[in-house]
Amino acid sequence: MTTPSRVAIVTGGSGGIGRPVVERLAADGLAVVVAYSGSEERAQEAVTAVTEAGGTATAVRGDLGDEADVARLFDEAEAAYGGVDVVVNTAGIMLLSPIASFDVDDFDRMVRTNLRGTFLVSRETVRRVRDGGALLNFSSSVVKLALPEYSAYAATKGGVDALTLVLARELRGRDVTVNTVAPGPTATPLFLDGKPQDVVDRLAAAPPLERLGTPDDVTELVAFLAGPGRWVNGQVLYVNGGIA
Repeated sequence: MTTPSRVAIVTGGSGGIGRPVVERLAADGLAVVVAYSGSEERAQEAVTAVTEAGGTATAVRGDLGDEADVARLFDEAEAAYGGVDVVVNTAGIMLLSPIASFDVDDFDRMVRTNLRGTFLVSRETVRRVRDGGALLNFSSSVVKLALPEYSAYAATKGGVDALTLVLARELRGRDVTVNTVAPGPTATPLFLDGKPQDVVDRLAAAPPLERLGTPDDVTELVAFLAGPGRWVNGQVLYVNGGIA
């Protein structure tokens, strides 16, 4: 089989949004590196789904908060496929609590994954991505919705927004786009975990379209920004059905 000409790294590639992103980019003809930190079984399931559909994928484990692990992720992508063209940062954790009772260790853990991890992957992307490439970071619509108990999570994602907007301007002349995708309520395990049904129903009714988003709603935008969307740059794009 001919090696695909374009290569993507998807962090959190075995997760609720990450895996659909992996499968969609592979279906579009990219070789995909599934970056994961947790379950090897889930990561291999994502790789198997791609290869059984005729695509190309491999899995690499590492801690995105660790500089050496992030460098090794890119090393392995380059060794396997010759370079990196698209990086999609879907990895993230969400811990909720009012500020007054928020555990500082939980805060630090979320900052390490959501903000430090995005920073390190973005920095390595800048150093390695080929011209014509794209970096897509993931934020959240809760940054502007200001929902109670989401303060720490929203703070980490607000940092991602700022990093993305500045980085797009720092890459002037490189022909590399940098954008943030900011989903609203989306029916993934991360979103649904621990929420009472009445809360889920209320959030589903909030957008004018009166439903939760699906991972496929998000992957459509990712595929566009990773491929033909070359004139979209330095933006935070809200994928939330019009909730705000």
